[in-house]
Amino acid sequence: MQMPILEANGMRMPRIGLGTWPMKGAECQSAVESALSLGYRHVDTAEMYGNEDAVGAGIAASGLPRGEVFLTTKIWNDKPNGPAIRRAFDLSLKRLATPYVDLLLIHWPSAELDLDSALDGLAAIRAEGLARSIGVSNFPPKLLQRAIGKGVGLACLQVEFHVMLDQSKLLGICRAAGMGLTAYSPLAKGGNLDQPGLARVAAKHGATPAQLALAWLLAQDGVAMVPKAASPVRQKENLGALALRLDAEDMAAIAALPKDRRFVNPAGLAPDWVGG
Repeated sequence: MQMPILEANGMRMPRIGLGTWPMKGAECQSAVESALSLGYRHVDTAEMYGNEDAVGAGIAASGLPRGEVFLTTKIWNDKPNGPAIRRAFDLSLKRLATPYVDLLLIHWPSAELDLDSALDGLAAIRAEGLARSIGVSNFPPKLLQRAIGKGVGLACLQVEFHVMLDQSKLLGICRAAGMGLTAYSPLAKGGNLDQPGLARVAAKHGATPAQLALAWLLAQDGVAMVPKAASPVRQKENLGALALRLDAEDMAAIAALPKDRRFVNPAGLAPDWVGG
């Protein structure tokens, strides 16, 4: 099954990638190698994950040309401005052992964030060819609109998104700006897999609930996803979502699931998701 591509503001991102949090060391490197051998071409990491070295080693060991792998990393929220982001990014590149990343994101906003300086810093990194595209992660609607208004050509927003969390407002903002949206925790950390409605639709298709959850995201225009999967079996299962086609009845059943379940909302870090 051919991997669909999300195109947004010059970015071409494979729509199913490998999430690597919280894997580290040999486990992480092995997972990256396995995923790439199965056909994944998109790997997501971050400075804070502490696994950029393992991700870089996995990509190198795969034997694939660097240009065939879409690599995302993220700079932690204690770097509030362009110069701090640049210093951290240079270290990320060294750990990843790569000459560039395909997408560079601000990981979380903070109260100290100098948005203009931070975005200028991202744009400067892109201008040097060290990041092919730039974006943000975990920005609520108002802050995202402010960032878009800066006019630096953001390509992507990464946020929690799954069958039990409505992100239509953020998705609408991204679509209007020509941006893509990457869903992290697209399986709601397993919290959606016991929903009877999802299980019924999965049984109809001879698929697993996880595959249905990912297929629902694939049915959303402009959305990619990075499910974490350490084992080849789970990685292959997730790719099975590509073969599923949901009909109107399926979509209605999934629409009836709760849509207010947020599984990543760390105290002291998460923004005001509604008013921020």
